Amino acid sequence: MQPRSDVPLAGLTTLAVGGPAERLLEVETAEELVAAVRDADEAGRPLLLLGGGSNVIAPDEGWPGDVVAVRTRGIRRDGNRLTVQAGEDWDGLVARTVAEELAGMEALSGIPGSTGATPVQNVGAYGQEVAQTIAAVRVYDRAEKVESDLTPAECGFAYRDSRLKREPGRFVVLEVAFELHPGPLSRPVGYAELARTLGVEIGQPAPLADVRDAVLQLRRGKGMVWDPADPDSRSAGSFFTNPIVPAARAVEGCPSWPAGDGHVKLSAAWLVQHAGFGRSTRDGHVGTSSRHSLALTTEDGATAAELLAFADRIVATVQERFGVHLDREPTAVRP
Repeated sequence: MQPRSDVPLAGLTTLAVGGPAERLLEVETAEELVAAVRDADEAGRPLLLLGGGSNVIAPDEGWPGDVVAVRTRGIRRDGNRLTVQAGEDWDGLVARTVAEELAGMEALSGIPGSTGATPVQNVGAYGQEVAQTIAAVRVYDRAEKVESDLTPAECGFAYRDSRLKREPGRFVVLEVAFELHPGPLSRPVGYAELARTLGVEIGQPAPLADVRDAVLQLRRGKGMVWDPADPDSRSAGSFFTNPIVPAARAVEGCPSWPAGDGHVKLSAAWLVQHAGFGRSTRDGHVGTSSRHSLALTTEDGATAAELLAFADRIVATVQERFGVHLDREPTAVRP
């Protein structure tokens, strides 16, 4: 672990903003990861962990401490269980599960980033969430200074949320164990757009490879498959989560879905569009994607401050017009 100095964070994130890291360390094993975290904590240096950098808005002033880039690799299979190191590429893992006829992740194809980040956000798309397959998350607890295995209940999963996210900075994900379902067919398709693309009814399965191909097709159509040559993929995917509100506060005309306990989930994309921020709405070096208004993109010269100011305008306008608050998906880190 030879640290490098003054490495721009912009080059380590898909939004391509952020100033220099004082010290960048790339770790390749879980042991190196724990050692790097302990070293920073004992020295009192600010610590930032980075996986694929696809859910991070890095600060313009850079990071005055240690940035640890998690490059750990390794996948162990035991029957239908896969235990995966935190630094493994997420979409590569999904492709492997499809090839090995293990169902449960196929609708999460094309999501950029690393495996260790997925339980933090409880990553989900097209009717699936990682919480549906996670059996355990091995972590280093910085508060207790020990490694431990968290059960799904201890992770406290919720919509795009978890205990790991609600206690920021405490837990360092080392590996994730997934319990999958053997066979050539997917789990029941639970998302209308995906079901239409596959030509099946909601609740029916489809061949795993067909589901993966359909999801990749849909995501590419929205500019949400990372491609350095595609300016629309210079984003963090969906920038806002779909807000959950009491059914009595549903917005007329806005698509919604039952969310339990008398609540509904509203379409954030519809709210953004109808607040006046349709596709290709630009403000300086930032704006909405030309293919999906829920993705905010950056151009050369963009800053984190510029991006966050634009996002705040969207939030304020949606609140004013519809009385609904939008929450960001990516994390804006601060030293």
